[in-house]
Amino acid sequence: MDPQESRQPQQQRSGPGTPGRRGVLVWILVLSALLLWLGRGALGGAQAIPYSEFRAHLARGEVLELAIGESEIRGRLKTPAASAGEAASEEPAAQPPAAAPPPAGSQPDREAAVAGRDQGVPFRTVRVEDPELLAALEASGVPYAGERSNLLGPLLFTWLLPLGVGLLVLAWLFRSGARGAGSQMMGFGKSKARLVAEEGTGVTFEDVAGCDEAKRELSQMVEFLKHPARYTRLGGRIPKGVLLLGPPGTGKTLLARAVAGEASVPFFSITGSDFVEMFVGVGAARVRDLFVQATARAPCIVFIDEIDAIGRQRGVSMGVVNDEREQTLNQLLSEMDGFENNSGVILLAATNRPEILDKALIRPGRFDRQVVLDAPDLLGRRAILGVHARGKPLADDVDLARVARATPGMCGADLANAMNEAALLAADRRHEALSQQDIEDAVEKVVAGPELRSRRLEPDEKRRVAYHEAGHALVAWHVPESDPVQKISIVPRGRAALGYTLQLPEQEHFLRTRGELCARLTVLLGGRAAEELALGDVSTGAEDDLRVATDIARQMVCVFGMSARIGLPHCARPGDGVFLGGNGALVRDCSEATSLVVDEEVRELLEAARERARAVLAAQREVLERLTAELLERETLDRPAFTEIVQAAAAPSCDARPDLNRADPVPS
Repeated sequence: MDPQESRQPQQQRSGPGTPGRRGVLVWILVLSALLLWLGRGALGGAQAIPYSEFRAHLARGEVLELAIGESEIRGRLKTPAASAGEAASEEPAAQPPAAAPPPAGSQPDREAAVAGRDQGVPFRTVRVEDPELLAALEASGVPYAGERSNLLGPLLFTWLLPLGVGLLVLAWLFRSGARGAGSQMMGFGKSKARLVAEEGTGVTFEDVAGCDEAKRELSQMVEFLKHPARYTRLGGRIPKGVLLLGPPGTGKTLLARAVAGEASVPFFSITGSDFVEMFVGVGAARVRDLFVQATARAPCIVFIDEIDAIGRQRGVSMGVVNDEREQTLNQLLSEMDGFENNSGVILLAATNRPEILDKALIRPGRFDRQVVLDAPDLLGRRAILGVHARGKPLADDVDLARVARATPGMCGADLANAMNEAALLAADRRHEALSQQDIEDAVEKVVAGPELRSRRLEPDEKRRVAYHEAGHALVAWHVPESDPVQKISIVPRGRAALGYTLQLPEQEHFLRTRGELCARLTVLLGGRAAEELALGDVSTGAEDDLRVATDIARQMVCVFGMSARIGLPHCARPGDGVFLGGNGALVRDCSEATSLVVDEEVRELLEAARERARAVLAAQREVLERLTAELLERETLDRPAFTEIVQAAAAPSCDARPDLNRADPVPS
């Protein structure tokens, strides 16, 4: 278990946000409210009334006693019940009493109030310069006295008590959050690396497939961490750093965790963005703290994912963020030079953009070894499918080798996603196990997107899509260098595809000849040629085909040296980020005159490919019509159905098509 994870419950129990701590805070607030209430009582709890209302009560004889201060008058008023009782007990004026009643507010009246236990209602009012006040008091007989101003009570309960309560709450928050939120306020420079203890990753080399060469490279590091004396006695030293390069989804992070799991050593995991903050110097402090922790726990592995966030090439650009990144990189370089090779601290880093890394970072002595993880080949995909098929019930008809052949170019993440989609599809279909059809449908969903059965096409549009896809498939059948057709569909799918023709190679290809590239151009333009031939007009459906065909033709002319007029020189270079998963955009690297010739050559290649596709479809017009009719009726044709239709209506292939395999293509 992760030590941080094991300590997490303790931190939660001791943090200010846990139920126990919240109870203490509630009691502090209740006690504060009680003290404030007592303070109000100590101040008399008197009701503040206007001075005019006080004079009215005095005139009606409702004042029991007064205390006159320098700025305030305090006293007590008769309770409303007592005043009402006195009014009700008065006799009518027509019946003279046996004895005249004493005047209101006289001594007998006050004695009666005391005998009736009328303690009165306390009040206070601001003193006003009133020369007639003393005369009114003498006339009403209200006892009064002078009073000195007492500043201690108001000061204590109005200022000192709330201030003391606030300081008490702040002290409690700082003490209770010493290992929690309070320490984070002062811990900007602490490393955010997550520590996984020995045997805590739960991943070994058996859980990583499709990268045998990379595992072989990293297994030497594992052996060094387990048996360092075997290498040090011969004067060998383990590389300080290993850089994992590869497109997204090839398993760089998984492989790093597998190294730690095989070596059974502590594993520090952090991303490059965790070092960068808005405050200059914080990233460098975190780098120092990370290496201090790693050295204390040696032997161990430090893994920095997406190191290009801090390892970007240094330049002269200005700004706080750039200064922070460069200072972080400088500190990382100095720390890698600071620890010894045999100290037991190995730095692993991963990126999919190595071309932007600083040269000082990837030189020998820092990152001594670079391990490339590319898209897996056929055997690698079969092994990856086997790993992700663990724990999933498979039907007897499942052939993972067949699935591997149908997924060229997919990385490990794509294959894992396909197997997960297959499990979800099988569950929706109420299957007890994953069938071959479930897996193939899942692969098709990952490649082309989900089916959009709710998208209804008009009959004319559906017929045009059927001609388009039939043109692709029929041209691919009659061009020998193209990949075989596996499936044709006119069912709309995600990514704005109204139909598609799926071609899969029989074998893995690492090189492409000029003939194969020309065949690819011909197949791409077969859909547009079918629309033009059968319907007499073209549509926007060939937009993506034209884009891909233009890219291939431009690479043939500018990069691969497959044009007689341009010759062997490179006329373009890859743009930024093209290595290992970039967008593949080309940047012109030639003169204006050469650029014009390049455009002419690209146009000639595309025109020749279109003429070849038109010639094939014109010779196979009857097959095109029959294939289109089958697509309109069945919407989807697999390889056996497509082969049966083409062979049943076979016609002689067109021999008078343009030869795209010669060095100088014939323009249209």
